[in-house]
Amino acid sequence: MNTTTLPNNIISIIKGFQQNELTEAVIYERLARIEKKDENKKILEKIASEERSHHDFWRRYTNTDVEIKGFKVFFFFWVARIFGLTFGIKLMEKGESNAQNLYSQILPHVPEAQALINDEAEHENQLIALIEEEKLNYVGSIVLGLNDALVELTGALAGLSFALQNTKVIAFAGLITGIAASFSMAAAEYLSQKHEGVENPLKSATYTGIAYIATVGLLITPYLIFSHYLVCLFVTLSVALFIILIFNYYVSVAKDLPFKKRFAEMAIISLSVSAITFGISALVKTYFGIEI
Repeated sequence: MNTTTLPNNIISIIKGFQQNELTEAVIYERLARIEKKDENKKILEKIASEERSHHDFWRRYTNTDVEIKGFKVFFFFWVARIFGLTFGIKLMEKGESNAQNLYSQILPHVPEAQALINDEAEHENQLIALIEEEKLNYVGSIVLGLNDALVELTGALAGLSFALQNTKVIAFAGLITGIAASFSMAAAEYLSQKHEGVENPLKSATYTGIAYIATVGLLITPYLIFSHYLVCLFVTLSVALFIILIFNYYVSVAKDLPFKKRFAEMAIISLSVSAITFGISALVKTYFGIEI
């Protein structure tokens, strides 16, 4: 079809699709070049090839060359490097959901595009699902470590805050509690995974322990920075909510799980435990007349 038969606004939309396909092809090609796993490399190269063919399809209607979006290539390349292939790719593809409205505008003018749209929605998603990443295989262990650290330590710090009211002492007590609990959780995860016949229970336990101790470090940091225990507690709870937000968003994108429900559930549990523990500490301290 000659571009002169298409309205200018449709040509503009198609150029946007053409540029996007070329940009994503470059991203997949660059990720493929640094990928060490042969199977993942082949998948990335195949998706890149398909993106190139989609670009060529749209070019038939524009008869012009387009430049890649340099910032998008830089951003998603490094997101995938830092946070994992699956997360980076799915986050990139998630951003294309707004294209549905644009597709509906061009289909009356370019009905042949329907096959390409179907291919992109189904085949590429199937290929992405084949990508193997260790960190996603152990996400359950990471969730266990995060959940327990958030619930247990926010509760412990809330109780210690009212009971001790000395930020440095609270930080020290929280750190000791957190380290001991992280080893305990890691050991429990090891025994659980070994009992279930998991291939590498030690690695599962390691992920659980690292997630736990990293969360502990973030939660006690406010007590090392600020001087008033209530300010520290407020900042710690804010940090806890931020961790819950970021991690649940990561899992929701990487594993296609609902975000709002999971976030609300973890946030309510963590804050509720903190409130209950703070209240119990207040009652105990008042009842026994303890002053530290």
